[in-house]
Amino acid sequence: MKHISIVVPKGGVLSGIEVARQVLTEANDYFISAGEPPVFKIELVGVTRTVCLNNGMFTIQCDVCIKDLKDTDLIIIPALYVDIAKNLEHNNELVDWIAQQYNRGAEIASLCIGAFLLAKTGLLDGRKCTTHWKAAGIFKTMFPEVQLVKEKIITDEYGIYSSGGGFSFMNLLIYLIEKYAGRDAAVYCAKFFQVDINRSAQLPFIIFQGQKDHDDEVIKKVQEFIENNFHRKITVDDLAVKLSIGRRSLERRFKKATANTLNEYIQRVKIEAAKKHLESGAMKITDIMYEVGYLDNKAFRNSFKLLTGLLPNQYRNKYRREVLV
Repeated sequence: MKHISIVVPKGGVLSGIEVARQVLTEANDYFISAGEPPVFKIELVGVTRTVCLNNGMFTIQCDVCIKDLKDTDLIIIPALYVDIAKNLEHNNELVDWIAQQYNRGAEIASLCIGAFLLAKTGLLDGRKCTTHWKAAGIFKTMFPEVQLVKEKIITDEYGIYSSGGGFSFMNLLIYLIEKYAGRDAAVYCAKFFQVDINRSAQLPFIIFQGQKDHDDEVIKKVQEFIENNFHRKITVDDLAVKLSIGRRSLERRFKKATANTLNEYIQRVKIEAAKKHLESGAMKITDIMYEVGYLDNKAFRNSFKLLTGLLPNQYRNKYRREVLV
């Protein structure tokens, strides 16, 4: 039987903790209903027996304190609540315990922005990790040594797992059930909780929001110009001339401030505008292409697929509102 420790961090989010417990319990029920023993021993683990969650809205009772738990097989780290930096400071003892358990052979899995707590252990340095796309900018700033792959739903390296944002952590839980308990149990749980078991990327869900949490006012003006003129052809050389800045200096400052190259930023703004047209109206895809400043259909389709994981018609079919009759 695998021992699963769902940690309850101070300032954590209740939903991830409880859903993880429910999903793993259902896997146990699958085996019990077939006359077999359960595969998981599931415990809620905290620094103290009682922990406040969701900014004090809920209180949860842990099954065991970390000081009394010497060994475990898998640690699941749920998301932290809004003020990530503050909540990280409140969990130093838990961070140390997680690192110690990994060094003793335990595997670690983070759900959504639980990746911040996992990254603080140092175990992710030089390794790949995913998290909620909306938190990607601050994650890169706080943990530059981690290889963030925000387009992924799941990462799996050296016994360390992470999941993308929102309820995509369900995909990681199903993935772990398959690894520990087999494909049949994983398929059953996917059907029970109605999880798309084959979903592998969060690209279609990402909303591009240009990183403006920086102090470079010149770069902010460049961002605003791009966002207001995405329908035009914009080149790096034109921007450099417009601002009387050398091209290399502009590119270097832009990448430092936004974590995107200028060309990446331009394409992301254009594609985000195209996505809104595809979601809201019946405009022809060719007309949308021209509207957002593309002149070549192949280039538009390639850029759209690269940034969303879908072709324009696939994206429209997925997100355009249908009238119910």
